[in-house]
Amino acid sequence: MKRKLLVTNALPYANGPLHLGHMVGYIQADIWVRFQKMRGIDCTYICGSDSHGTPIMIQAEKLGITPEALVENMYQEHQQDFHDFLVKFDNYYTTHSPENRELVEMIFERHLKNGNISKHTIKQLYDPVKNMFLPDRFIKGECPRCGAKDQYGDSCEACGATYLPTELKNPYSVVSGAKPIEKESEHYFFKLQNYEEFLHQWTRAGHLPEQVTNKLDEWFKEGLREWDISRDKPYFGFKIPGEDAKYFYVWLDAPIGYMASFKNLCHKRPDLNFDEYWNKDSKTELYHFIGKDIMYFHTLFWPAVLKGADLRTPTSVFVNGFLTVDGQKMSKSRGTFIKARTYLSHLNPEYLRYFYAAKLSDRAEDLDIQFDDFAQRVNADLVGKFVNIASRCASFLQKNFHGKLSAKIIEPELFADFVKTGDLIAEKFEKLELGQAIRLIMALADRANQYIDEKKPWSAIKDSARAEEVHDVCTLGMNLFRLLALYLKPVLPNTAKKVETLLNIPDLSWQDKNLSLLNHVINPFEPLLQRLDKTQIEEMKMAAQSDVEHSTAPVQTPPDAPASNIEAIKETISIDDFAKIDLRIAKIIHAEQVEGADKLLRLELDLGSEKRQVFAGIKSAYEPQQLIGRFTVVVANLAPRQMRFGISQGMVLAAGPGGKEIWLLSPDSGAQPGMRVK
Repeated sequence: MKRKLLVTNALPYANGPLHLGHMVGYIQADIWVRFQKMRGIDCTYICGSDSHGTPIMIQAEKLGITPEALVENMYQEHQQDFHDFLVKFDNYYTTHSPENRELVEMIFERHLKNGNISKHTIKQLYDPVKNMFLPDRFIKGECPRCGAKDQYGDSCEACGATYLPTELKNPYSVVSGAKPIEKESEHYFFKLQNYEEFLHQWTRAGHLPEQVTNKLDEWFKEGLREWDISRDKPYFGFKIPGEDAKYFYVWLDAPIGYMASFKNLCHKRPDLNFDEYWNKDSKTELYHFIGKDIMYFHTLFWPAVLKGADLRTPTSVFVNGFLTVDGQKMSKSRGTFIKARTYLSHLNPEYLRYFYAAKLSDRAEDLDIQFDDFAQRVNADLVGKFVNIASRCASFLQKNFHGKLSAKIIEPELFADFVKTGDLIAEKFEKLELGQAIRLIMALADRANQYIDEKKPWSAIKDSARAEEVHDVCTLGMNLFRLLALYLKPVLPNTAKKVETLLNIPDLSWQDKNLSLLNHVINPFEPLLQRLDKTQIEEMKMAAQSDVEHSTAPVQTPPDAPASNIEAIKETISIDDFAKIDLRIAKIIHAEQVEGADKLLRLELDLGSEKRQVFAGIKSAYEPQQLIGRFTVVVANLAPRQMRFGISQGMVLAAGPGGKEIWLLSPDSGAQPGMRVK
């Protein structure tokens, strides 16, 4: 029987933009899916927006738009980001859909019928300022188990504990900052404990990575508890049938969104049958790719919901870790919080796809990105090793043999070894050991380059008697390159397409690795990938910092007042905090453009007692000659920052949203360089 796979990715939440941390799981899954499709496997890849919940309702209110409008905006933005990162879903949908409502109500009714739903009154935390019950993620406090501060109301990021919001120590409302009060409300609960025996067996039956199973043991020891699956109004979601003020909790309808996205695809593709994939006796395979922050929901709650509703359970749940930058969590204050769109505005998406692939394994381990290492891998591996083979051999073939490959493979054992290694690479891809697959591919690239170096076609071509030898050497080189491009195609789909054009061949499939390309005319070589200039990385980092500086939410205005484009005032600080900032008057004594930088000007500043160099992202608003002689304000005690263009020794202050709308701050006349701003 031919394998049929359904692959899902965790649904991105529709209240904000995607960032590079999100992209880890989506790129990992996309590589795996592309590999399966290259092998001829019937593989369907779906996703969609997670579109319900209080955060969306509150964010929409801040923006002065409806939740539906916010969800639609994010739906379009996320889809564009995925498209540009070459993540190719067969269907991208939304949980705010008729299909999802129908499926949620069906599953809820089945659990009611099977005795898995209870209803009773509980105490909840209530915001007395906003007059609303607070969802778990809008309550913060100290973890009741380990004492970590600023933890959410449902789980601790420090120790992994799960708990009730009422168990938090020193809780406060994220919405208003007020101390919540307890208030009674009646809710629906899913009896997760009814499926403890089933989950014990299922989690140990090879469906999960080993370390995930070990983590689940901790939760089993604590005992599985009922799961609150309803929320009080106001709430953006599906109303529970028969209720006026109760809604299904987003974490019930979000995973059901996988089913809804697939059902929507079935409407478009008559070759797909919904029941074939979701009935409890389904012979198809179901794979979920998720981040480790939502392990509990996908490895305990979700399988139990499916089992209790007489539906099939997942074949496997693949779990990826978090993204760290320079060994630490992404941080807005450090300028290492990088949105997907910010990256795409500066760098090739395939660079990141390759870097992630080189780092990923089948384990739920955090992935660290150090941009020096990032640039080194791209330039050394992709340009210096992989592309280098084609640029060397194709040019010789074009110049000396009219672009035609010879009729034979002169080193059949070497070629056969490349083909055979493809089986091991396929095994690594299948097991999600992407880093090991990349290492095998790059080892082959080293061997191909070594072979060409040994044969020295650039030297041999000078001897007309060795023309046939050069022809055969370059033909073998291009055949080895073709195999490397085939193996890298799941990771570098755009580059693979360029290679197919260069080689003048149809789309590469995995089975093509057993073939050779002989007596065949290829097209003239054109650059496949450019070297990564570290200037591009620096500019991306600066843009990321600018994103953070301009990312605060808009001020909430009354319904009858026009929305303001002025940023919200940030949280209060003490006078001691302000005293740490040393603001000084500075005179701009020189200004010039920075070669290779889109946004920077280099300024030389006179601070009275010393001269400073500062790089400022104000190029779009000022010509250098406009600035010379002006007085401005500079943060004088900011730690120096090493940039590609030199060291920046401070920060000049400016106002405005960016682009051409930037206004440099200037003091009144009489202020002198070095004076402190108090």
